Amino acid sequence: MPQHLTTSILFDGTLSLEWEESSLPENHDRRRIETLLTDPRQGRDEPRRAHWMLILGLTDAALPLSPALTFWREFAAAWVHQVRTQPDAEENRRKPVVPLDPESCDAFLQRIPPMVGIDLVDATLLTGIWDDLTSAFVAGIAGHKGSIEAYLGSIAPKPPHIDRIHFHLVENRKDPERPFAFLATYARRIDEQGRVRHQPLKFAMQEYRDAQDKLLELLATVNKVAKRNALIASLVESGEIFQPVGLSPSDASTFLSGVPDFETAGILCRIPRWWLGGPRKASVSLSVGGSQPSRIGFEALLEFSAGLQLGGEEITEADARRIVESAEGLVLIKGKWVAVDTASLSSALDALAKARKLAGTHHISFADAMRMLMGSQPKDPAVAMTGAELTCGDWLSSVLEKMANPSLIRQTQPSVHLRATLRHYQQLGLNWLSFMQSLGFGLCLADDMGLGKTVQMLAHLQTLKQKGRTSLIVVPASLLENWRKEIEKFTPDLRMVIVHPQMASEQDVRGIEAKIDTYDIAITTYGMLGRVAWLTAHEWFYVICDEAQAIKNPTTKQTRSVKALKTKCRCVMTGTPVENRLTDLWSLFDFINPGLLGSFTEFKAFAKRLTDDPSGYGRLRRVVHPYILRRSKTDKAVITDLPDKVEMKTWCTLSRHQAVLYEELIRKLDTEIRLVDGIKRRGLVLAYLMKCKQLCNHPDHYAGSGEFRQEHSGKFARLAELCETICDKREKVLVFTQFAEVIDPLARHLERIFGCAGLTLSGATSIGKRREAVERFQGGEYVPFFILSLKAGGVGLNLTEANHVIHFDRWWNPAVENQATDRAFRIGQKKNVMVHKFICTGTIEEKIDALIEDKKKLANEIVPSGGEDWITTLDNKKIMEMFRLTISSTDSD
Repeated sequence: MPQHLTTSILFDGTLSLEWEESSLPENHDRRRIETLLTDPRQGRDEPRRAHWMLILGLTDAALPLSPALTFWREFAAAWVHQVRTQPDAEENRRKPVVPLDPESCDAFLQRIPPMVGIDLVDATLLTGIWDDLTSAFVAGIAGHKGSIEAYLGSIAPKPPHIDRIHFHLVENRKDPERPFAFLATYARRIDEQGRVRHQPLKFAMQEYRDAQDKLLELLATVNKVAKRNALIASLVESGEIFQPVGLSPSDASTFLSGVPDFETAGILCRIPRWWLGGPRKASVSLSVGGSQPSRIGFEALLEFSAGLQLGGEEITEADARRIVESAEGLVLIKGKWVAVDTASLSSALDALAKARKLAGTHHISFADAMRMLMGSQPKDPAVAMTGAELTCGDWLSSVLEKMANPSLIRQTQPSVHLRATLRHYQQLGLNWLSFMQSLGFGLCLADDMGLGKTVQMLAHLQTLKQKGRTSLIVVPASLLENWRKEIEKFTPDLRMVIVHPQMASEQDVRGIEAKIDTYDIAITTYGMLGRVAWLTAHEWFYVICDEAQAIKNPTTKQTRSVKALKTKCRCVMTGTPVENRLTDLWSLFDFINPGLLGSFTEFKAFAKRLTDDPSGYGRLRRVVHPYILRRSKTDKAVITDLPDKVEMKTWCTLSRHQAVLYEELIRKLDTEIRLVDGIKRRGLVLAYLMKCKQLCNHPDHYAGSGEFRQEHSGKFARLAELCETICDKREKVLVFTQFAEVIDPLARHLERIFGCAGLTLSGATSIGKRREAVERFQGGEYVPFFILSLKAGGVGLNLTEANHVIHFDRWWNPAVENQATDRAFRIGQKKNVMVHKFICTGTIEEKIDALIEDKKKLANEIVPSGGEDWITTLDNKKIMEMFRLTISSTDSD
């Protein structure tokens, strides 16, 4: 499949260009523009980092680009248009004043399409990118002696129209009969550097009185548009084109309707901001949910009343009829001029009577109300016939506001049995989970990685604990042990069972069904749902899907198995932004709130319409946001409540292949350790310790060769899951290992995850290559990962671009590990750093970690000075206890 260029928003708020698979038709002009934008010379230096966006804003608006690039083209084109139409632009070219007004900013926010990093987008980010355009312009024009238009023409992908004439339309409150004023100006050269100033067109008569051919050339575009616009034709014929002219609302409407033609011909227009977007269309509005219904949920029936809206604003029927009768197109409403699509207003008046009659005998379901908010047709044909848009009444507005803002929800008291003190934002999360459950809505808990989604969900389930209520948690196999340990740590009063073959030594998986109701929580994997029939046949109290990107593809057997589960309460958990791709969003919502976004066919039709109507993106967010709770580590409500460095143990389950080899290795140790003593015994123990650590990394690391397949290693599988989320957020990660020989296999593995190469550093890396790698990682290019050997990369490097640190294998020396972590967690780091310490459960890695945790003093005294030698001082029995595998394991699902 061909590729096209798109954009991602990096964690620091900058834009990154990248390629993705494309459904766009092949187009030579688009390919040429894409090649130009990715020229490595574009935006390398800080002052010009938005230079490529200036170029993008000067491209032909009809050229088909990806939705993300199309959005940024419109954004940059708006900046270019504002600069071009400022009367004093030449005088202020070194310090241009080009503000992004709040109304325009909000309009852009409402129509931004899905893209990687979209959860970072807010008014502050858009304003920052807008200001970057100004900085790039100032840096570029500093060395340019010609006019602004000449400079823009020099960087435009195609030669621009000759921009000599400007049309201006402003309000003129002094003349009620002619409340608008029109003026044509032309660009006049005023100095040797080619700088220009716009002056009224009448001065052209004097400047070119002895050069009629130049005057005709100047007026060529005016004569061209006069053939298609009656107002301009009359002004040319009467000679008024050379003078300021007062216009009636009808004439002003005719002028404004012709603006696209004028600008296509090369005449730039300065017009009132309220015209942006063209005439406002009218529609019937249904105010739904003014009072609370008798029952709550998607099938709740809501009362409604009918009214009229004009461009999103309420309007009375009397005002509407007056506007239709005037038929002028521009009307004064509440002291402001409004451009009106009178045809749509006339149609809305005809539909209003039908809608009011329907309101007296009908109700709208909550589900239909949500569909109408999105701009889709309701299921109810009677309501669909009105063609109405929906507004929220007092009760519905209050509910949606609380769903979108947990700080407005009454506090839910955590259980006295919860062994954790919830942070402020986690308490708000518990409040929201309880509120949503009381309403009967499915939900998506999408907090950033490391913010404690698991403890919030467990605290929620603990408040709902009741005999006979069993909740099912579905996870990837690599997370089974994480959930088990979190339950034991925070909510040990919740009875738990794992429905998976790794528990076969304790009980038969198929024997659990008979007593499943005696448990509070059952945990299984996505792969098990298709193998154990009773899991989908059982009626669960709550179903929670962790790492819910596992069901983002609606066509897979795994997704269908999850959606077949029987339950009234549904939740998905993910640290990955759910708005990056529309198909993923639909699939998640089809599980948590089936029908909310319509069928897959209906949603695809809705998504197809977004190309022509990008405002639909805003309506879609308005519908889905109340069901998504996402806090990032940069949220103001979170950042003051979070330590700058969050360390967590990441539990990895051995694959079956690893477990078999591990047990075989320990049997050999048990035999050999009895036969040696002294220095030979010490060497034997350290040798087996090294082999176990290699085996925990990957069987092929232990064997010394192989393909290093992901499914053969619990650590490789867990690393992939973590890095998929890091990739989706365009963040950066450092991976430390003490084994130089595993660096290349890890690099190949991560290259497949991120879709691009990263960097590596070991003791064999030369000083020059080392410095070059650090500079590249710290530079503006998106280099997603840096794999370093612990000894070579653990000290002396500044790698603050990373906000994730992964210790792939443990040194068990806190001082050494902390030194490595401090490559990212140091002065210059502007983000919270997440530190992940990989531990294979049931192995010697877990045993030594537990020993260090239980005997901190011993670890601090012995481990830093002696490394791992202290293990050899233990007797044979204790050594075998530490090495022995204490749980069964399974292949990853």
